[in-house]
Amino acid sequence: MRATMDRRGFVKGVGLAAAMLGLAGGATAAGTSPVWADDYRPSPNSLMYRVLVPEIFAPLPDPADHVPAIVIGSGFGASIAALRLAQSGTEVAVLERGSRWPNDPWRNIFAVDTVPDGRGFWHRTTFTGVNRVPMSFDLFGGVLDVSNYPGIDVWRGACVGGGSVVFTGVMIEPEQRFFDHVFGGVVDYREMHDVYYPRVRETLRPSPIPDDIYRSFAFAHARAWDDQVRAAGFIPQRIDGMWNWNIIRDELAGRSKPSATVGCSNLGNSNGAKFDLNQNYLRYAEATGRARIYPGHRVDAIAKEPGASGRYTVALTKLAPTGEVLRTRTLTCDKLFLGAGSIGTSELLVRARDTGALPNLNEHIGEGWGSNGDVGMARPLSSLDLGTQGAPSASRILDEAGTPVSLENWFIPGVTPFDIGTLASLALVLDDTRGRFVYDPTTGRVDLQWPDNGAAGYLARALEVNAKAACHCQTIGLPVIGGDASFTAHPLGGAVIGRATDGYGRVRGYRGLYVVDGAAVPGSTGTVNPALTISALAERNIEQIISSGE
Repeated sequence: MRATMDRRGFVKGVGLAAAMLGLAGGATAAGTSPVWADDYRPSPNSLMYRVLVPEIFAPLPDPADHVPAIVIGSGFGASIAALRLAQSGTEVAVLERGSRWPNDPWRNIFAVDTVPDGRGFWHRTTFTGVNRVPMSFDLFGGVLDVSNYPGIDVWRGACVGGGSVVFTGVMIEPEQRFFDHVFGGVVDYREMHDVYYPRVRETLRPSPIPDDIYRSFAFAHARAWDDQVRAAGFIPQRIDGMWNWNIIRDELAGRSKPSATVGCSNLGNSNGAKFDLNQNYLRYAEATGRARIYPGHRVDAIAKEPGASGRYTVALTKLAPTGEVLRTRTLTCDKLFLGAGSIGTSELLVRARDTGALPNLNEHIGEGWGSNGDVGMARPLSSLDLGTQGAPSASRILDEAGTPVSLENWFIPGVTPFDIGTLASLALVLDDTRGRFVYDPTTGRVDLQWPDNGAAGYLARALEVNAKAACHCQTIGLPVIGGDASFTAHPLGGAVIGRATDGYGRVRGYRGLYVVDGAAVPGSTGTVNPALTISALAERNIEQIISSGE
């Protein structure tokens, strides 16, 4: 408690100093009042963030008025499209609403999961996660966007690198029978397995947790998790993770500030332990000299100029990390690649269709959205071997006694970096529940309509498997067993391949318009985390788009 009080006192002191210097209010050089996006106001801790992460306050570059290809977003699908386009000789502008965050082994670049501040969340002041513990913090342009819809909350990245910065690093290829159930033959699993999953692995280099790290004090919870599922008759399978294990070794040896080893992941890893897209696809794209990344550029609308050969228009707002509007403008491009994630891409397309900006978009736009069957699970700890809640997932189990469901070993996000008598899992259920995006002309908003009690079926199935895994527990901690399906960290669909697009992500009704992200995936990736499948699908599709010239 004392450490928390000291931190708050420091925050208040910095805020006061900023106010005295006229910096926290975002005063302009001319002394005029700035404009804030959507009624945002600057964080009173802006000066603190300027000291902690000055890089994100550097002047933001502006793209040219016209670029041959624009990629909206910078997550898995977007970064792959940008690299392959640049390698093919195309000039590319990558537009990202969030900041570009650095890494450092000793600096507090990101907020910590347990006591977050404004660096953690995209322009909101409260958050209640799967632990049901409410948190409050200041308003700022942090890395995790939590979008609230009736019946479900959606977590997604808001930074250069997108979801790769805020996910748990898990990269798993689904079973063919589950893949085929989801994609219905539109995408050939064997082609993905033989060519495109390996291509992604070659770049992202996922690997299972090494034994020396698994045996460390940071992963006592992972060992206890494995012991429990073995006692229940399951065989735990090691999970491939997109982590730099040597940096995690540095944390364990005191050569880096602890991050991944103390339960930090959802809000980023300051030391770069997570091998996010800034360290591979995006960096390689920039190295070609033909791809440029533009942080702080929020895309508000897309359209097409009249005529068969008309260019696409992209209306955008340039934002400071504080939310200050720096500029609004409209760009044009010949080809437009949508990689803003399932939510962002679907919103742009639904709004464009229903406002008449892109009237030829078909009836499948906005349909087929799913949560990937995500459920956060808890069960009692039954081991006296306690540790510090390392974030990388070590293993998983698969249960097919009913609807297929996998449980993955997880850390307990946002409670404490120490074991507290509870083990966490993430369940992923092969579920066909789907929602849809709807445009409201009175507000200009695009909302997600999720069926009433839409998660009930897959929550019940996840609880069944979780109880089975805990059936031999000799509880030493709290007798907690339960699940939370009120959120998803894996939004998928809204512009589903083979329906809203052709079999390679070309949007039906418009030449030169493409979906390259999770919006193309039909609501599920078959009991596994989506990152590897989204990436492999993007590699497959962009290769065909480039080779065909269409």
